[in-house]
Amino acid sequence: MKLVLPFDDDAATLSTVGGKGASLARMSKAGLPVPGGFHITTDAYRAFVSAFQDEIEPGDPDRTAELFARNDIPPQIAEEIHRAYRALGADVPVAVRSSATAEDLPEMSFAGQQDTYLNIRGDGLLEAVKRCWASLWNVRAIAYREQNHVSHDDVALAVVVQRLVHADAAGVLFTANPVTGSREEMVVNAAWGLGEAVVGGYVTPDSIVVRDGAVTQTRTADKTVMTVRTATGTEERPVPEELRREPVLDEAQALELAAIGARVQQLYETPMDVEWTRCDGAFAIVQARPITGLAPEVEEWNDSLKGEYLWTGGNLGEAVPDVMTPITWSFVRVFIHEAMSASAMPGFDLVGNIGGRFYMNLTPIYSLIDALRVKSLRGAVEGVFGKLPPGLDVPKVKVLRWEMIRRLVPTAIGVRLRARANLKGMRPFLASAQQRCEQLRARIAATASAGELAELYEREVAPHLVTASRMLEAAGRQGGVSLLRTRDALRAMVGDVDAEAMLTGVNADGELASMGLLMGLNRLARGEITRDEFARAYGHRGPHEFEISIPRPGEDPGWIDAQLASLHDLRAGTETLLARQEQAREAAWTRFAQRYPGKEAAMRERVRRWNGVVRDRESTRSEVIRAFWVLRAFVVRAGELTGHGDDVFYLHLDELLELLRGNASGLERVAVRRATHEQYAALPPYPALIVGRFDPVRWAADPNRRADLYDARGTTVPVSDTVTGFPGAPGVVEGTVRVLTGPEQGQRLQPGEILVTTLTNVGWTPMFPRAAAVVTDMGAPLSHASIVARELGIPAVVGTGNATMRLRDGDRVRVDGERGKVDLLTGE
Repeated sequence: MKLVLPFDDDAATLSTVGGKGASLARMSKAGLPVPGGFHITTDAYRAFVSAFQDEIEPGDPDRTAELFARNDIPPQIAEEIHRAYRALGADVPVAVRSSATAEDLPEMSFAGQQDTYLNIRGDGLLEAVKRCWASLWNVRAIAYREQNHVSHDDVALAVVVQRLVHADAAGVLFTANPVTGSREEMVVNAAWGLGEAVVGGYVTPDSIVVRDGAVTQTRTADKTVMTVRTATGTEERPVPEELRREPVLDEAQALELAAIGARVQQLYETPMDVEWTRCDGAFAIVQARPITGLAPEVEEWNDSLKGEYLWTGGNLGEAVPDVMTPITWSFVRVFIHEAMSASAMPGFDLVGNIGGRFYMNLTPIYSLIDALRVKSLRGAVEGVFGKLPPGLDVPKVKVLRWEMIRRLVPTAIGVRLRARANLKGMRPFLASAQQRCEQLRARIAATASAGELAELYEREVAPHLVTASRMLEAAGRQGGVSLLRTRDALRAMVGDVDAEAMLTGVNADGELASMGLLMGLNRLARGEITRDEFARAYGHRGPHEFEISIPRPGEDPGWIDAQLASLHDLRAGTETLLARQEQAREAAWTRFAQRYPGKEAAMRERVRRWNGVVRDRESTRSEVIRAFWVLRAFVVRAGELTGHGDDVFYLHLDELLELLRGNASGLERVAVRRATHEQYAALPPYPALIVGRFDPVRWAADPNRRADLYDARGTTVPVSDTVTGFPGAPGVVEGTVRVLTGPEQGQRLQPGEILVTTLTNVGWTPMFPRAAAVVTDMGAPLSHASIVARELGIPAVVGTGNATMRLRDGDRVRVDGERGKVDLLTGE
């Protein structure tokens, strides 16, 4: 039976010296700066309590404390303790710390449940040891054991006696950020004096964040209290005035301490909570335990860290509104590479992933406009991506004008030639795409092995995605400037209201894909098509149509039932709106013919071509989404064949293909990526515009956050007091506001209310007939909200930037879709 052990003795284990003692022994043997001392083992505790073990009553802690106080430590134990103490030095001050056998474990922490005594000397040592032993039976320790289902019979207490460092500063180092869970950051808390003021919560310490070997954040607190040594122990005293607001550690000292923390974490192979002291500039570690309750480890998905750029969630960000799983981001990148050839230009990062959400980088575009000195293009860019707030200074990158022309011209010619060639195959592609996707999904379902599935993907599935994406690129370049010129010409000739009316009716000559889901639901409700026919024709479209991990409406009967229920009382609503808009359109044409006799036929042909181009764009976009349903079928089948289920959504495409071929190494990151996705998905939608480095978690925690703009430069761009944006669809209406954060809240929108939201996509379309008007934060004249609202004759204002910040449920507003403004009505 060993009663006392040196700090670094091999026999110093959890069962002999408790959690705290075992940790100090481990660090001592590893050569970390641990102050010298010794262990009083659990055998010594058991020998001491053996004389009165049967009298200990967990339900009566006061009586138990009295038992420990009146019994003397046996002479043999006392002599061994004194011998070890004398070896530390003559009358040296020590810290006497409890160390329980159920303490400082990864799954639970008993820290603070037993007692610690500082600045103990000479004859006071034995009394302090007894008080530590007695603390195993205090109210806190008993309650904690019962809460964690630890038997009282299974615990014993060791005591750590450690040379007390005459610290001028002390604190706690977390080798992972305890707030965010980031394993990339260390957090140092520091205060003057001994560490008890920090551990006990008596003082607000300085806080320093270290990342990648550099201090990234500091907060110097007003430190009012410090723990100091006295002749009889320790006490709390006021911090001298000249030190209260002074930083305890400079940058070099914080980095030195972080380096020690890294060694501690490497030793334990887990994030650690490390108590430290500093004396005469030297650091010492007095305790270390695994951090309990730490948020799961996460990755950082954040392209905003690449530089000072202006990012927008407009345009394609509206089509991809969700926090993407890794497999979805892989497929979106393939799609972007093929459908937006310019995004692959060397030296330009035009697309990015910020906190799992899709963003586009406008800095290269605006830099290019400046370099080419074609300022008129600014209006075209805003027409696609939305307006910038007045006063926002767009960060630029240096672009040499002639060098840019030299690089751009071949790229532009190549894209144009490829689009022209692909345009020839667009009609056959559109005619066969639905059947081709159904065949691919059937073949995927029939695959019998993982290897066969990988081959099918590379041989047939991936080429179909590439083809669909290239067809969208071709359709998007069809018409070009003539689209804008047609609208501008009509507006100049007849005004905005009649121009917009004359440009509607896209659905009349062939179904507009943006309207398809709504039209299909109405046909299903009237019994004109079956559920199977609806699923085959429209089941690929929905509010989350790009996200691979979410079932399509065609796979989700519950979604279809909910939409039918919402249409039940409005089955004539869509037809009525379309008929009303047809009347407005023909009346506008009549006025045009009266005003411009002889020009009607030519203008109708021009508008017919306009409508055809719009339909082609919408149809090819729809077939890209149908291809994404094939991709979902592929990934789901991969999860089935490999036995890894939905884990495969958290793999990148190359890792998934490797898994299908037998290499499962990518699965090592699944838990981390799942936690990352869950963390980002729990946050509110990020700002429409982001400038510079953006931290989604910290932004979401800010009660004063803005939904329209985040500028890391600290530039003050005032939030507009008015709600203004693009004229999305003409008309003036007054009504009650209903703010929705997502399409799943659609049932909250009552007939005749004003729909206000961040953005809309095809999945929102079934709500439009119930809305008196639509107002969005994001969007432009060719956004989904604008197109559908115009076709249905519903006033719309899009791209306001601040509608969801300024408007609340129940507000009465006047929406003017012709002028692009929303007025708050008061006193009415």
